[in-house]
Amino acid sequence: MINCVIVDDEPLAREGLASYVREVDFLHLIGTCEHPLELINVLDQQPTDLIFLDIQMPKMSGIDFLKIVKSPPMVIITTAYPSFALEGFQLNVLDYLLKPITFERFFKSATKAKEYHRLVSQSTSPAHQKVESWPDYVFIKCGNKYEKLYFETILFIEGMQNYVTIFTDKGKYVTLLNMKDLEQNLMSYSFIRVHKSYMVSSRKIDGIDGNDILIQSHRIPISRNYRDQVMNNVLTDKVWKK
Repeated sequence: MINCVIVDDEPLAREGLASYVREVDFLHLIGTCEHPLELINVLDQQPTDLIFLDIQMPKMSGIDFLKIVKSPPMVIITTAYPSFALEGFQLNVLDYLLKPITFERFFKSATKAKEYHRLVSQSTSPAHQKVESWPDYVFIKCGNKYEKLYFETILFIEGMQNYVTIFTDKGKYVTLLNMKDLEQNLMSYSFIRVHKSYMVSSRKIDGIDGNDILIQSHRIPISRNYRDQVMNNVLTDKVWKK
């Protein structure tokens, strides 16, 4: 049985998730909270395996809670704002549910928690450790549609003022994000900044020709300010010499 807590400042959202929890036989709801400060008290008083955590709440956001609390239980983000997905995954959340949440999507996420909980219980590691490596994808908003984007498919990203174009193996996506936030969140996924307007996946680089990075049929410019950093990141210890 997985002991879980729901944290959301909206009563209807809490009740909706609670009704889902009651339908899943391996979940046990031990409490609901309006904000993370209440959650801290619950964690101090009862063994907790899983938190369904909203992001935008009064007093303290879900993201701030994750940054402050050391070694929290498993966390599944529940929010209406896909723009927080990258930062959430950087903080090692188990899954990211976008409102309105269907029962099918909720059950899939709960099953993922069950599998991880089973693995941890069978290992010698502490039962309430953080997830070290979880979702390798994010949802981005393109027009009126949310697209699922796997990090491993990204070739490079081009920034254009208030939006970016993300080039992937399957095509390109235009979304309202900025390069600064993307750079901070994608560094751990082997992405490097090569120009004020470009970021590339170092794993997808096919070669370097003068001041251009070659990725498939694309040529991405390397600016003078980033050239030394790029050459060190891409070529150090990876060049065969006589």
